[in-house]
Amino acid sequence: MEQITRWLMIAGAALLVIGVVLHFAPWLFNWFGKLPGDIRIETRHSKIFIPITSMLIVSIVLSVIINLFKK
Repeated sequence: MEQITRWLMIAGAALLVIGVVLHFAPWLFNWFGKLPGDIRIETRHSKIFIPITSMLIVSIVLSVIINLFKK
C-alpha cells in the first residue's frame, strides 16, 4: 500500500508541475502537433488531427523517465 501512495503523490506532483508550466509558459509547447509526420486534414465540414510524431516523442520521453525511476 505504501508503494501505491508514493506513486500517486509523485504523479500528482508531476501533473501539478506540468499544469503550472502550461499555464505560465505555453510557448514551450508550441511545437506539439506541428512536427513532420503529424497528420492534419481540414475540410469545410470536418477536421482530423493525428499527432503520430508528437506521440512517438512523448512515448520515448516517458519510457526513459519511467526506466530511470525503476532503477
